[in-house]
This record gives sequence, structure tokens and C-alpha cells, in this order.
Amino acid sequence: MKKLLCAILFVAVISAEAQVQTPQPSPAASVSTVVGLTDVKIDYSRPRTKGRKIFGEGADVLVPAGQIWRTGANNGTKITFGDDVTVEGTKVAKGEYLIFSWPGASEWTISLYKDIKIGGNTDDYKAENEVAKFKVKPGKIAEKVDMFTMNITDVSDDNKTAKIEIVWENTSVKFSIGVDYDAKVMKSIETATKVPAGNYANAAIYYAENGKDLNQALTWINEAIKANPKAFWYIHQKAKIQAKMGDNKGARETANESIRLAKENGNDFGYVKMNEDFLKTIK
Repeated sequence: MKKLLCAILFVAVISAEAQVQTPQPSPAASVSTVVGLTDVKIDYSRPRTKGRKIFGEGADVLVPAGQIWRTGANNGTKITFGDDVTVEGTKVAKGEYLIFSWPGASEWTISLYKDIKIGGNTDDYKAENEVAKFKVKPGKIAEKVDMFTMNITDVSDDNKTAKIEIVWENTSVKFSIGVDYDAKVMKSIETATKVPAGNYANAAIYYAENGKDLNQALTWINEAIKANPKAFWYIHQKAKIQAKMGDNKGARETANESIRLAKENGNDFGYVKMNEDFLKTIK
């Protein structure tokens, strides 16, 4: 009995670990590109025609006109947007969506669906989970496409729009997506060109203390103060630079401003006394 039990367990372990893999009739595929600065990716499965009529009317049609279709095979087709986009003019938030469609001879209805857990199960489709729904015109292509195909194509010269294409048999359907990369570009420019206030201040202090160009030191300390107008410690350094430049009147005014701001701050970190001592050294 023990030998039989061991043999059964051995077979069970081998079965669990050594699963036979065979080619899928509708293999998985993905296509991705960047539109503007937005990542767009489509994951889908690719059924073959296998001699069947795909779209149209009649009992022998695989995808009957007017009926909901998972737009592919297996778990359906998922599209992912790396940023907020517009789809046929409708705003769609960044994220993952299923693509469902209702094919027709002269018009297709397509929707983006937010509950991706239903996969290709059209019976669980609920209109409340649609984030975009629109109609597009199908086109005919001369060369027959045997395997269902999704493309991201027709990217505009300004990288602001592209088309998502559904192709199978002799039918091609496209819908548009739009992206807005201006905010990203502007943020990137600001980040790349913005120098921290501390860097300006450090450069100014180095110039002032090492007998270098005082005009440049003053320019830099002013940039530091511009970035942080209440930084009384930067303002104190400005007063010292002004004194080195011979501008005692300006230095006194600046030192007094540093004192005022230091007192307002509550904790002056010793700058009230430093300014007062500094004022005693200039006339």
C-alpha cells in the first residue's frame, strides 16, 4: 500500500512539474510605441481565418454584424496608455482598458472598457464601465490578412495624434488617439534649467571670499534671494558683497532687511547678531 501511495505521489509531482506545451491556435502578441511622450501598448491574441468568413451577415459568419465582440481572441484585447489621452475626442485617463467592438458593414461601434477583469467575457459587459464609446467607418483592403492584427499607426508629424488599427480579413478599422505633451516638456525644461538657490549662493560666496568678480557674485546672490526671498542668510551674504563693492549704504539697508526677516522667523540662527556685528564694521 505504501509503495502504491508513493508511486501515485511521484506521478502527481511529475505531472505538476512537466506540463506539455503546444502552440496556441491564437498566439499572444503585443505592439507598442511612444506617441509624443506617451507610451501606448496593445496586448492581444491573433486568431486565424481558417477559411471562415469573418465579418458580415448570416449563420456562417464568425463575427456577426451588430453583435458585441471581444476584438480578438482568448482574453480579448487590452490597450494601455502611459498618460491621459483623448480617444476620438473623449478624455481617457492613463491606465489599462479592454477594447470591445460591434462590427458593421458601414459602421463600427467601439468602446474602451475599464473593468479589465472580465477579459473576453462579453456576457459580463456593463455599460457603466465604458470610459469611451464611439463610431468609426470601416475600410476595405485589397490583400487579405489571415491573422487578426492590431497596429499603432499614422503618428502625426507633430507627434500629437496616432491611429489604433484593427485589421482582419479584408477589413481595416481605425480610431484616433490624441496626446498632450506640452506640460511634460515644460516641466522637463524647468527641471533641466533650474539651478538650486543654494548653488547660486555658494558660487556668490566663493567669488566674494576669493577676490573674484564681485559683480558676478552680486548677480548670483540676487538669483538665490529671488528663489527664496525670505532667506535672511542669503540677504546677509548680499550685504557683505555690497560692502566689498564699496556700496556701504546699500549694505546697511540689506543687513537691516536681514535682521528684520531673521526676527520674523522666530529662530534667527544667530543672524541678528551677525548682522549687527557686520553693521559696526561699515560706516
